Amino acid sequence: MKKEIHPKINEINARCVCGKTFKTISTFNEIVVSFCSNCHPYFTNKQQFADVERRIDKFYKKYGNKVDKI
Repeated sequence: MKKEIHPKINEINARCVCGKTFKTISTFNEIVVSFCSNCHPYFTNKQQFADVERRIDKFYKKYGNKVDKI
């Protein structure tokens, strides 16, 4: 491998939006993730449902509550 052409790898503290931090290595100075093992539904066994833009309501308003059966 050629020397001095690869980015420098640093040990950093990555942050989750839930507040948990964990150590990892990266070429970035800071990493912020949306989910971690502390808050991800797979690990917590709790389903999180976020309908921020009311997409479901828009769908029902446009097409109604009926679902066509195939």
